Amino acid sequence: MKFIIQRVTEASVTVDGVVKGNIDKGFLVLIGVGKDDTREIADKYIKKLLGLRIFEDENGKTNLSLADVDGQLLLISQFTLYANCKKGNRPSFVDAGAPAEAEALYDYIVEACKKSVPVVETGEFGAEMKVALLNDGPFTIILDEAIL
Repeated sequence: MKFIIQRVTEASVTVDGVVKGNIDKGFLVLIGVGKDDTREIADKYIKKLLGLRIFEDENGKTNLSLADVDGQLLLISQFTLYANCKKGNRPSFVDAGAPAEAEALYDYIVEACKKSVPVVETGEFGAEMKVALLNDGPFTIILDEAIL
């Protein structure tokens, strides 16, 4: 599993010219599901995501979590996070999860986040999406198996 977490002041996702989701202050999270990922692995990522303290406190220190700032989430599925470019110039995606299993795990992550975060918006699994964001900082964190 891979999460690319960007602290944003605003973000949105559009599918076929229609805004599917948008948020104000919070995290835009690109989610890649790998072929061996499970709900147990997803739970670890969700716990880390929701506990990250990367918003500034009154002293300018990155010490506040998403909940501390009433932050919002925009969760976007992105299998291309599993691109393997070791051979040639055309990426291979053999390590990405199969679509049905990946979608089920993505939906699980969305529903789990909704239990803790009042505003959780999404893109559309498997769709061609246009993602817009105003990265705050910029501040971007990569969570993958090397970190957890």
